[in-house]
Amino acid sequence: MKLSVRDIDVSGKRVLVRVDFNVPTEEKDGRISITDDTRIRDSLPTIELLRKRGAKVILMAHLGRPEGKAVVRYSLRPIARHLQTLIKHPVAFSAEAIGAVPREIIAKMQPGDVCLLENVRFHREEEENNDGFAQQLAKLGDVYVDDAFGTAHRAHASNVGISQFFPQAAMGLLMERELKYLVDELAKPERPFLVVLGGSKISSKITVIKSLIGKADAILIGGAMAYTFFLAEGINVGNSLAEPDKVTLAREILDLAKARGVKFLLPLDTLEADSNKPGATTRNTPPLCHEKGITDGWEGVDIGALTIKCFEKEIALAKTILWNGPVGVFEVPEFSHGTRAIAGAIANSGAKSIVGGGDTVTAVRQFGLADKMTFLSTGGGATLELLKGRELPGVAALSDT
Repeated sequence: MKLSVRDIDVSGKRVLVRVDFNVPTEEKDGRISITDDTRIRDSLPTIELLRKRGAKVILMAHLGRPEGKAVVRYSLRPIARHLQTLIKHPVAFSAEAIGAVPREIIAKMQPGDVCLLENVRFHREEEENNDGFAQQLAKLGDVYVDDAFGTAHRAHASNVGISQFFPQAAMGLLMERELKYLVDELAKPERPFLVVLGGSKISSKITVIKSLIGKADAILIGGAMAYTFFLAEGINVGNSLAEPDKVTLAREILDLAKARGVKFLLPLDTLEADSNKPGATTRNTPPLCHEKGITDGWEGVDIGALTIKCFEKEIALAKTILWNGPVGVFEVPEFSHGTRAIAGAIANSGAKSIVGGGDTVTAVRQFGLADKMTFLSTGGGATLELLKGRELPGVAALSDT
């Protein structure tokens, strides 16, 4: 068990908090605006807890990939303004992440005040996990808290290197929730334990699948990764996105699932289209078999009607559900029916539902079902690494209780 921010004395202390403010933005008429503030809102419970307990809260974060240079497009100044509206309290902004500028601002802070440092990735030493840079950051605080689960799979100065300069490194409330659901809850899930996996490439989730085969009672496969499994089964995939060079691995996974007695379900039919663009002509294939799959010249863009019914039945039986990856090209309205149906079935299942980060969370929010899921992960790569059974550098750097 890792040390929690709940369990440390922060009264009157300068608390350095690594948060994940890497939010989507857009530039219009020379002004940067935030298009989705979910990650900022997810940090609020930790920020408010620290403020309530009398801490001087100093936030560290990154935005985009400025590659070690100060790029106005990636400044955190607009983030500071937005955070101020959310917490209804002034947020001081330091135009530098280290040095005299933040020191002077922090020296004037009172308990309950908040300061946001400029993008730590404006310094190339951040991603290099440079000890000198980490030490300069550490000098700005008395206590260190990491609440940036989304960067926990990276060993950078502000989340790993910095921890060596404090007697203790605690996890924030968001990090605590992520580890609770992605580690603790999945270690001993209430059964039947169902996994729904989608997305485009089997190559990015081979290790995840192998890890979950040892834990799940059933695994449902959708998205473009299904077409590589089709190839392994000798089913035609037309122009569908697939990885012919991964057919042997797909076959290995199918055999492993059979040997372990895990129900491993591929789509029974698919929605095929003459292109993957909006307005394409679509049709539902007949049930797939070795004689007929997806029509030559066409491509699979979503699971089919029969598959939706089959998957809905499996979802209704589950007590714990892990979902990672959309089952179709949900960004295109005509191809979103399968992902929407799966989201709805999970939301209404009554099961404990854990939704992996990235596109899956985006889809759930798009369909207005976020509040009906038990937990939505904020991580992308970090979530996948945990599901692979690997220890994350940012988590390993935290103190044990």
